[in-house]
Amino acid sequence: MKSSKVHAIASRPYAIQRRQFAALTSLGLLAACTCMPHAWAQTIHWPTKPITFVVPQAPGGANDVIARAVAQGLESALGQPVIVDNRPGANGNLGTSQVARSTPDGHTWLVTAQSAYTINPALYSSIPFDPIKDFTPVMQLAVAPYLLVVNPKFPAKNLDELVAHAKAHPGKVEFASAGNGTLNHLLGEMLKTQKHIDLLHVPYKGASAAATDVVAGQLPMTFGSFPGVMPFVASGKLRVLGVASDKTTSLAPEIPPLGKDLAVTSWYGLFAPAGTPAPIVNKVHDAVVKVLATPAMQERLKTLGAEPVVSDPASFKASLPAELAYWKKVVKESGAHID
Repeated sequence: MKSSKVHAIASRPYAIQRRQFAALTSLGLLAACTCMPHAWAQTIHWPTKPITFVVPQAPGGANDVIARAVAQGLESALGQPVIVDNRPGANGNLGTSQVARSTPDGHTWLVTAQSAYTINPALYSSIPFDPIKDFTPVMQLAVAPYLLVVNPKFPAKNLDELVAHAKAHPGKVEFASAGNGTLNHLLGEMLKTQKHIDLLHVPYKGASAAATDVVAGQLPMTFGSFPGVMPFVASGKLRVLGVASDKTTSLAPEIPPLGKDLAVTSWYGLFAPAGTPAPIVNKVHDAVVKVLATPAMQERLKTLGAEPVVSDPASFKASLPAELAYWKKVVKESGAHID
């Protein structure tokens, strides 16, 4: 009996079987559409207003310059203005936490320097954001070396002379930084530890202000990002003693490396608030990749002293836990702290 029923069904005209299959398929598609995340529907009408890049550092620094260059290139691709909103304060925590609390609708993004994102968690006993849970990493935008620079009137012409001068004047040689716990502050602390010298740290509210006062002769030295200080070096307003690396940089191969104990790679990255729909994240990622690949953008970054980076959200996310652990170790060894 069973076999006859099976035979009867199988022998139905093909057109009838096809109508039945189509009906079942339509029901399945309807169910799938019903269960489809609402986030996907949002991408149909995105972006619906200007997009904001929140930069948690002061205007004029390397991160600000890179953010503005990328924002300008994105406007035509996304069909909306891309506004750079500088929100400095609390060593980058202010602007970063603002993005963490923003609506994850693809209209607010974080463009931040490595130090504010991976070093702050080690410096503060409590920070108003979780670097792993509160954000969706999109990609690194660029990397830039850090340079040790001094005012031209400072007697040291190289690292060895700087160390000798500092040992002859313990506690009297000052170095400027963008603020407590910033990367140039930690590099100064690492220099003190590795070379057994006593330097006096003077924090500023931003890298641009720190470099400006070294140019003016208010302080003798600072560590600055290549984009932030190289224009002063090129004009003769600062003297460069070395690059914070164990090898020379292709951006300026004539600059000597400071050695493996002071080898630091600084990056600038793009993040979305956690919960931002994946299609939006992927669209922005792909658009930024195209912007970074243009000859005009590559030349502009090179002029700034930075090199573009092509990374994907998954690999960027995977790299962060190890980097957070590394800076926790560096901060502990340097003795730097804020609270």
